[in-house]
Amino acid sequence: MPEGKGALGYGVLSDSFGFLLRLAQLRSFAEFYADMGPEDIRPGEMTMLFVLAENPGVRQGVLAKALQIKRAHMTKMVHGMEAEGLLERTVPQDDKRSVELWLTDLGRARIDTVRPVFVRHEARDVPGLESAEVAELKRLLRRYVGIDPEEK
Repeated sequence: MPEGKGALGYGVLSDSFGFLLRLAQLRSFAEFYADMGPEDIRPGEMTMLFVLAENPGVRQGVLAKALQIKRAHMTKMVHGMEAEGLLERTVPQDDKRSVELWLTDLGRARIDTVRPVFVRHEARDVPGLESAEVAELKRLLRRYVGIDPEEK
């Protein structure tokens, strides 16, 4: 059997949307950790911080649904980030069963620290793709997952 990158045959998987997305995710995460490693931040934590910055006071369940995070995992993430002082939880007067999430000053400072590194990470060249292809791929992925490009 041949060895090396791209030497394997994938058969029907080479046309599998899910399989291709998974390999792309793994590559993307490897590049994320290579660029963001010194910041000691995980993709999920960064996502939560950035989304909370755009949506102060969002209800935990709404955020979990939007980011497709299981309830138990979301609770664990929120408790961990709260323990780190990055966010705080409040209970709204109109629904005592809900929890609203807010960034703390430390959470906003964390965003200020990682945002420029993340922006540089996202601006890098993507091996094998032209910049117009990257823009088109992002456009198609936003459409696929239902994110309005005007929501930036």
